[in-house]
Amino acid sequence: MDELLLNISASDLLGLETAALRSPLLDLFCRGAYQEGDFVLTSGQRSTYYINGKLVTLHPQGALLVGRLLLDLVPAETTAVAGLTLGADPLVTAVSLVGLYGKRYLFPLIIRKEAKGHGTRAYIEGLTLPPGSAVTVLEDVVTTGQSALKAVDRLQSAGYQVNQILALVDRQQGGAELYQSHSLPFKALFTIQDIQAHWAALNPA
Repeated sequence: MDELLLNISASDLLGLETAALRSPLLDLFCRGAYQEGDFVLTSGQRSTYYINGKLVTLHPQGALLVGRLLLDLVPAETTAVAGLTLGADPLVTAVSLVGLYGKRYLFPLIIRKEAKGHGTRAYIEGLTLPPGSAVTVLEDVVTTGQSALKAVDRLQSAGYQVNQILALVDRQQGGAELYQSHSLPFKALFTIQDIQAHWAALNPA
């Protein structure tokens, strides 16, 4: 199990400046989350590589890293962080928990792909916030951008204002352009080129 962990303590992960956390997070992506081969993506597109963001976001150190780095990008007026299940579930939890340490109260919201089949039949899980509340949407890996856009639609239908979309990785396959066409600000921690360059450095031919 030791080979799955970074050689850095939790106290260091909390104490380091966020700029110093990018390289450890890239290391985690390159320890199995990034793979090369022949893959079919959720969008139906074929790809020569695949990024399983959940291998990072469901990693104990990874959750802390993404929580801190994403929190640094969340606009000051944000009341809640939200995302489409399943990829965004650990992200909204991590950012909300890390925010609490810095006395930022960000409520996590999880958005179902389909309405709950019983009870309230809600699309959005979490506390009900005042209409007009500012919400930042989180995503692990952006390809075409459709997943986060579905989350935006659900949030806007519930009366919330989406002020930003944040992602861990932008595959640069149309997502950013889609968000721009909907006047949605978008930022990603890494581009696919960042991941591939780090992977190549760790795996020289």
